[in-house]
This record gives sequence, structure tokens and C-alpha cells, in this order.
Amino acid sequence: MSKLFSRFLKDESGATAIEYGLIAALISVAIITGATTLGSTLNTTFQNISTKMNAAAIANK
Repeated sequence: MSKLFSRFLKDESGATAIEYGLIAALISVAIITGATTLGSTLNTTFQNISTKMNAAAIANK
């Protein structure tokens, strides 16, 4: 029984998979955060352009 327990403690085969999973999760969070920030910035930019175009259209009537 002690050999089985010591072999279980030395087994690191699942550690690599867990590490890769954590790295993938961290990269995913970074991509989602970046995309959300970029989306908000683009939305603000297009809203400003739309407002200015509407104001110019009204002024030229």
C-alpha cells in the first residue's frame, strides 16, 4: 500500500495538462478583456462620428 501511495505522490502526468489549461484560461481572459475594451472604444468613436454627421446634415438643410 505504501508503494502505491508513494507512486501516486510522484506522478506528475496531470500537472502539465492543468498548467496548460491555466495558461489557456489566462490568455482567454486577456483576449476577452482586450476585445471588450476595443469594442467600447470603437462604439464611442462611431457614436461621435454619427453625432457630427447628423449635426452637419441638419445644418445643411
